[in-house]
Amino acid sequence: MEIKDKRVVLTGAAGGMGSILARELVKLGANLAMVDANAKALDAMHAELPDSHAIAGDLSSAAGCTVVADQCLEKLGGIDLLINLAGINSFAAYEDENPEKIELMLHVNLLAPMWLARAFLPVMQKNNAGRIVNVGSIFGSIGFAYFAVYSASKFGLRGFSEALRREVADTNIKVTYIAPRAVKTPMNSDALMRMGEATGMNMDAPEDVVKKIIAAINNNRKDIYFGFPEALFVNINVMFPRLVDKALAAQNRIARAFAKGEK
Repeated sequence: MEIKDKRVVLTGAAGGMGSILARELVKLGANLAMVDANAKALDAMHAELPDSHAIAGDLSSAAGCTVVADQCLEKLGGIDLLINLAGINSFAAYEDENPEKIELMLHVNLLAPMWLARAFLPVMQKNNAGRIVNVGSIFGSIGFAYFAVYSASKFGLRGFSEALRREVADTNIKVTYIAPRAVKTPMNSDALMRMGEATGMNMDAPEDVVKKIIAAINNNRKDIYFGFPEALFVNINVMFPRLVDKALAAQNRIARAFAKGEK
């Protein structure tokens, strides 16, 4: 899909990676609606990109997503491309996870993309055109210890993307699932960054991931996984999950101390 002159909705547009992607989309000529829950950061982005549209909204509920979708359609006059980027991470031992945080992560990471796709799909069906891009994670194919909720949400997003793609296969509506490995963004806690350093976790710069997201859109990719050897381990995990258990065991023992706040 060529981005120039396309009506694009980007969630998480004021975040670390979202702001970089928003700038690139505008640079490529998109008519962009930027969505984010952080109204102050969104206002700053809008000041930087005055030709775009800023829509502050709550994506943690179906009602909030409906309001956001309606505002986007009003501002853009339709939609050609939805990029579901907004997300919440958590690095913690599962027994320490706050139940409210669990619910919030599932709502923002999984249900919001589903609610927004549901809201925009009738417009795309009417035009028989459009693309939905769901930004997942390698963590959505490999369940990593101390990221149980995050992994669960991204596993769900991957499954939703696959199912929806098959559902619209006889139309000109396309679904892309993008799975980066860990990315260096402010979403990562200090404990996570220290754990990553201690275990040698590979992390990509957000600018590099944005380039690959744009390329995936331009090249009409269905699924794309970023990073070696993580992308290889996705396939190994499908065929030999117990082998991956053993490969990650030592790393998990190191990670536990950081997840429990002991280091």
